[in-house]
Amino acid sequence: MKACIMCGGKGTRLRPMTLERPKPLIPLLNKPSVTHLIEHLRGEGFTDLVMTLGYLSDMIESEVNRIEDIDIRCVYEETALGTAGGVKNARAYLDDGIFMVLGGDHALDMQLSEIYRFHEQNDAMVTIGLICIDDTVEYGICDMDSDNVIHRFLEKPNPGEVFSNLVNTGIYVCDPEILDWIPDGEMYDFAKDVFPALLDAGKQINGYLVQGKWTDIGNHEMYRTACKWKLDRMFELPDSGSRYTYTSAKIKDPVTIGENVRIGSSTIVGPVVIGRDTVIGDDVLIGPYTTIGSGCVVEDGVHILSSYIYDNVHIGKGSAMFSSIVDNDVYIHKRCTLETKTVLGPNVAVLDGAIISGVRIWQGITVPEGEHVVANMTDAIA
Repeated sequence: MKACIMCGGKGTRLRPMTLERPKPLIPLLNKPSVTHLIEHLRGEGFTDLVMTLGYLSDMIESEVNRIEDIDIRCVYEETALGTAGGVKNARAYLDDGIFMVLGGDHALDMQLSEIYRFHEQNDAMVTIGLICIDDTVEYGICDMDSDNVIHRFLEKPNPGEVFSNLVNTGIYVCDPEILDWIPDGEMYDFAKDVFPALLDAGKQINGYLVQGKWTDIGNHEMYRTACKWKLDRMFELPDSGSRYTYTSAKIKDPVTIGENVRIGSSTIVGPVVIGRDTVIGDDVLIGPYTTIGSGCVVEDGVHILSSYIYDNVHIGKGSAMFSSIVDNDVYIHKRCTLETKTVLGPNVAVLDGAIISGVRIWQGITVPEGEHVVANMTDAIA
C-alpha cells in the first residue's frame, strides 16, 4: 500500500513553535509527530511513502530518512500548491495505482488499512475518511447517505449552516485518475476545488466512517488534545524497561522515563513521559498529562501540571506551570509562573518572579524580572 503525506505548510497558527521547525516535526511524547504517523502507517502495512515538502524541507527529510523498513521518497514544492496541487506535483510516484493522502500534521490512532480496502472494493474515484465531531467550526463537513455516497460539502460552516457533524479528516484514498482533475503548478485544494468539481460532473465520491482518534495539529489547543490522548495510550504500552535512579520519589504509573534520569524526593503522577539525561530535584510535583524532554533540569519545589516541555529546558526553584508549552533551550528562573495556555518559543529566558498569563513569547526574548506578561511578546517576523 502507498501513501502520500503532505508537509508543505508553514504552520503559522502554531507560532512560535514553528518558527525554527516545520509543523510535522513538533514533538508528541518527545518524538516528531510525523514520525508517529509514519510508524503507524508502517504498522498498518503501508510499504511506500511519498512526502510533499515545502517549508524547512531539509529538516523533515533528515528526520524521515532515519525511519527504517519503509520506502520514502521526497518531492519538493518551490511555491505553495495547496493540498491537491502538492499531490499533483508528486504524480510521477503516484500514477501507478491506488494511494492514500494524509496531512503531515495528522495525529491519529485509526485502522487506515480498513478505509484503503473499502476503497479497493468500491467504484468511487476517491473515498474520504470521516469522523464525528461535536464542534465543526475548524473543519469541513459532509453529507453522506447509508450507501456511503457523499452528496455535498461545506468548508468551516457558520452557525446555522451546519447540516452534519461528519467531518472531513483530510484522509483520502484515491484512484490515480483523480490527478487528471488537478491542474499543473497551481494552488488547488481537494475540499474546495476538486471534490465540488467531481460532484458537479456527476462523479461518485464515497465516505468512510473511520473509528479511532484523529486530530490535525492546526493550533495550540489541537496540539494539547493530541498530546493528551497520546499520553492516554500509555496505559496500553508495554513497560519501556528504562533505567533511572531516585531517592524516595513517589511515582505512580503510567510513567515512561528515559536513561540516565535522576529524580530526587518528588512526586510524579502519570501519564508522564520524561526524556533521557534529565535531572529532577526534591519536592517537585509533576502531574498527569505532562511530557519533559531530554537534557532538562527541574530544580527543587517546582510544580508542573499538564504541560509539554521540550529539550534542554531549565526550570528554576519554586516555579510553576500549568497547561503550558515550553520549547527547546528555555531558561525559566526562580519563582516564575506560567499560567494556562502559555507558549514559550525556543531560547526564551524568563527572569526571577515573572508571571506569564497564557500568552505566547517568541524565540530569543527575555522576560524581565518580576514582569507580569498579559500580551504576546513577538518580534519583527510576527
